[in-house]
Parts: sequence; structure tokens; C-alpha cells
Amino acid sequence: MSNNQTVPIDLKKVKLEYRVILHLIPKGSSVLDLGCGDGELLSLLVKTKNVRGSGIEIDEQAVRKCASLGISVSQQDIEGGLSDYGDKSFDFVILNQSLQQVVKLESVLKETLRVGSKVIIGFPNFVYYKSRLQMVFGGRTPVTPSLPNMWYDTPNLHFLSISDFLAYCRARNLEIEKAVYLDGNRIIKFFPNVFAQTGIFLVKNRA
Repeated sequence: MSNNQTVPIDLKKVKLEYRVILHLIPKGSSVLDLGCGDGELLSLLVKTKNVRGSGIEIDEQAVRKCASLGISVSQQDIEGGLSDYGDKSFDFVILNQSLQQVVKLESVLKETLRVGSKVIIGFPNFVYYKSRLQMVFGGRTPVTPSLPNMWYDTPNLHFLSISDFLAYCRARNLEIEKAVYLDGNRIIKFFPNVFAQTGIFLVKNRA
């Protein structure tokens, strides 16, 4: 694809989570997507925002899918660090639905903030009200659209809430430039720790 060339895409057909992330990233930015999966989000960014995009993914089948989409992707475990990349190598690093799945959360986040000028973090809100109701009345680990796996088959290792993440950022002196809260296809404006399934944050180190 030539410089400054984008492909028209009907964004109404794109899930809201991806549309929010697309809105956060300006055209022509450099982007690294950690845990990029099958490359769907990166492909959208390349086509609609003409980003210079790369991905990291551990799953071999997903890497092959990325390659079939023409996405530049490296097969590796993000827990091993990002030593291949210098400080501020990218305008944006994306950790969407990946942060809660890593063992060394703080180490991964520190490396992510080193490599990227800004980081986009998205994760499921474990204390979403339907999750609370399932735990209180069902007495079982919740299963929701944002937490779809059974307790014995989940890739998630950290079950954090939106309030947990906000407190973490304050404690680590991280600046949240933008926060968007979602419940499926709706943006939540009030009491997101209760009514949002997912939180998406644009984060950077404080100067």
C-alpha cells in the first residue's frame, strides 16, 4: 500500500471495541500490537489509518493468519521482554485483551511503556454487574461476553476491575489520557466499574 493511501471500510460493521481504538490512533502512526491474534485489528489500522504496523503473537496458527493478511508479525512470547526494540520505537503500543493474560504483568507493562510513547490497554471488567449477579446468586465463577471461558479453560490470570486499574495507574504515576468504557455495543458514561464489560485506556508515563 502506498503512503497516505487508505481503504474505505464500513465502520458500522466493525465492533465498537475496535472502533474506539481506531479513533485513538492518528493516521500514519507507528504501532506495535502485543498479542495481536489473527491480525484483524492491525489490518484495520493499516487499511483505514495507514499505520506502520507490526505485531507480536505466540500462537503459530494466528501468526499464519496474520501473514495471509500481509501483516508483519513476530512469533514470540511478550513475557520475554521487548529487547529487540529501542526506547520509544513506536508511537503506540496496543495491549488489547492481553494484559490480564500475562504472568509478569508489571514487567510486561514496564517494557510496553518503554517501547511506546503511548499505550492502549483494553481488558474485561471482572466486577461487571452481571458477573456480580452470577457470583452472588449462582455461586459460580462468572461467564459473560467479555469473560467467555469457564474457570478451568480461561487464559486470564489476573481478574481486575476498572477501579483496580485506575488505582494501579495512580500508584505507578501513570497518566491516563483517555478512558472509554463499553458494554457490548454501548459506551458507558456512568458508574463504569459496575456497568461496563470492558475498559479501554490510553496511557503514558508522566513526564
